[in-house]
Amino acid sequence: MPGLKALTSRGRSFLASGVAALVCALVLGEQDLLRVAVLIIAMPLIASLVVTRTRYRLSCTRRLGPARVQAGEESTVTLRLENVTRLPTGLLLVEDTVQYALGTRPRFVLDRMEPRGVREIDYKVGSDLRGRFPIGPLSVRIADPFGLVELTRSFTVTDTLVVTPEVVPLPQVRLSGDHTGGGDSRTRSVAAAGDDDVAPREYRQGDDLRRVHWRSTARRGELMVRREEQEWQSRGALLLDTRRYAHRGEGPRSSFEVAVSAAASIGVHLSAEGLALRLVTDQGARQTVDTGQSWSLLDTLAVVRQSSARSLEHGVGALRQGGGEGLIIAVLGALDPEEALALARLRHPGVTAVAVLLDLAGWDGSGGEHAQAARSVLTGAGWRVLDLPAAASLATVWPEAGNSRSAA
Repeated sequence: MPGLKALTSRGRSFLASGVAALVCALVLGEQDLLRVAVLIIAMPLIASLVVTRTRYRLSCTRRLGPARVQAGEESTVTLRLENVTRLPTGLLLVEDTVQYALGTRPRFVLDRMEPRGVREIDYKVGSDLRGRFPIGPLSVRIADPFGLVELTRSFTVTDTLVVTPEVVPLPQVRLSGDHTGGGDSRTRSVAAAGDDDVAPREYRQGDDLRRVHWRSTARRGELMVRREEQEWQSRGALLLDTRRYAHRGEGPRSSFEVAVSAAASIGVHLSAEGLALRLVTDQGARQTVDTGQSWSLLDTLAVVRQSSARSLEHGVGALRQGGGEGLIIAVLGALDPEEALALARLRHPGVTAVAVLLDLAGWDGSGGEHAQAARSVLTGAGWRVLDLPAAASLATVWPEAGNSRSAA
């Protein structure tokens, strides 16, 4: 019988005890013991029949508030259960499915739900590890009042909690050359662009005659004017060194996690300043982040993992092929002089280049000589180099990015 599979340990014990009492009653000829045996056997069987034949209909929704948190922060999960039938439920044992990194599985006991009744349950989840963590599906175990039978039903809906890297607020720093084409202005007039960039329209009453586009006017035989000013998009590139051999330590305070957090902090800071970013790793181009869309950068960095690459060749190639950036920022682990030389060649007049160089000596005491040599190569090419110790916050060293004297 399918119902017998739903018996709990208590239910099986009752059934076994009843059978034993029944055998003894038949052997000894005890009528009273026979009645007791029949009662003990009947209880789990009747409970099983009632629970399995009762058609419960429950609906479930889940809300995450918020659905995106930084590592170390918590999100509140709200479960809403509704009994959509006209029958009351029995005892409900509710358990949501979460990964080990988010904590123990939340379990709740709900008493009888009245017809059309609603129950809401809140619990918190959080992780010190970055990633995308599925939450769900929810399982509901329906039990009889005596705990003899449990029947499990599962929902299929899941949600995702995104745990992003820790973002450190950075002080305002002026980075000259951070706008494509140079200069301080964030807009340009279409009149200053070449003819191929112009998108003219018909002349309207009241338009400034100084905006007349004479070439289009001559070609179309009617007065055409240039459109209003267009946004001059600021552009920059952010290189993140994800090579496994270039980092030290394990867990949330490893040099790799510090590098990811630094890249996230810089990306969010520059995006808020109106800079469009191109994220590049040692594997090559990864993502383009538009102004004010730092959440997409955080989502990408939430799942970035260490690579097996030994060289920055692909990352340097992606930076070189992109072009057009007035600002290049590299967050680097272990760096030898040859790799530093390849990076140094990316900088040319009109480009500000900043290197955040992790001081790996704070993790395992190694890499001091190579780091110093790489630093000399970068500063000699005009890079601004920021040394980031293991115990220091990026906010404390970030002001050096605006100091051109930190470059040779």
